Amino acid sequence: MIKIANAPCSWGVLEFDLEGKSEEIGFEQVLDEIKETGYLGTELGDWGYMPTSPKSLKIEIDKRGLELLGAFVPVALADTGNHNDGVTAALKVAELMFQAGYKNAFIVLADDNGSVPERTQNAGRITPDMGLSEMQWKNYATGAENIAKAVKDTFGMRTVFHHHCAGYVETPEEINTLLGLTDPELLGLCLDMGHYTFGGGDPVQALKDHFNRIWLVHFKDFNPEVAKLSSESKGDYFDAVKRGVFCELGKGAVDFKVVVEILKEKRFKGWVVVEQDILPGMGNPKYCAQINRNYLKKIGL
Repeated sequence: MIKIANAPCSWGVLEFDLEGKSEEIGFEQVLDEIKETGYLGTELGDWGYMPTSPKSLKIEIDKRGLELLGAFVPVALADTGNHNDGVTAALKVAELMFQAGYKNAFIVLADDNGSVPERTQNAGRITPDMGLSEMQWKNYATGAENIAKAVKDTFGMRTVFHHHCAGYVETPEEINTLLGLTDPELLGLCLDMGHYTFGGGDPVQALKDHFNRIWLVHFKDFNPEVAKLSSESKGDYFDAVKRGVFCELGKGAVDFKVVVEILKEKRFKGWVVVEQDILPGMGNPKYCAQINRNYLKKIGL
């Protein structure tokens, strides 16, 4: 069974340290609106955004009839000096979800996106010279595996890696490299349709190529015209997001009808998380969440 969730990032609650954080909508309103617009689950959001007491967290999630399916954990894996802290951060988040009773939730591991100026400035137009060296790749993969192993050994929970623009794993080639360097039994892939397209790939092909490695799916659309305008104005990743590069589902370049057909054909059982990343204070998140849910119903989800 495919279950549909949404996430706090659709309400402008992002993991980045940005100006405007004070404009973030409170978690109670976000959870209420996720429920009211017809979704079954949510991700955790930034550490400290929702309650960090397992009891309090469970009360807030359960009283709305929702499920908690995962939590985003950013770690700058290219630097081995960050690996131990990454394990500590992932275990802290995993323990919260485990103790709250969400033992099937994922750690959604990612790079510390937006922290490397060259990658942030050139999101969507990455060239090979901006990537990692062979040794950095080995370190990166080792760090990701160590985090996934610690989470699995300690709590029996699974970890997926979320490729992401403005990080070191953005392009299809970079994603392939990381997958090739890591244990498929230990580290899964969170395939994000919008980021994969923004990074220069075809998410339909990625779904076919990596299906057995994909344990979690993010439904995000991508507007190439907005990306082009941002690029022409020398805008960075955040400029593109501010302009609305991640548009409502069905209004961008991702062929969600085919994606849904493949998921059903291959009998995907798990969570699809709708994400329409915005910056704090942008737009009308509840309205967009409802539009996106209605669209998915029309195409069979």
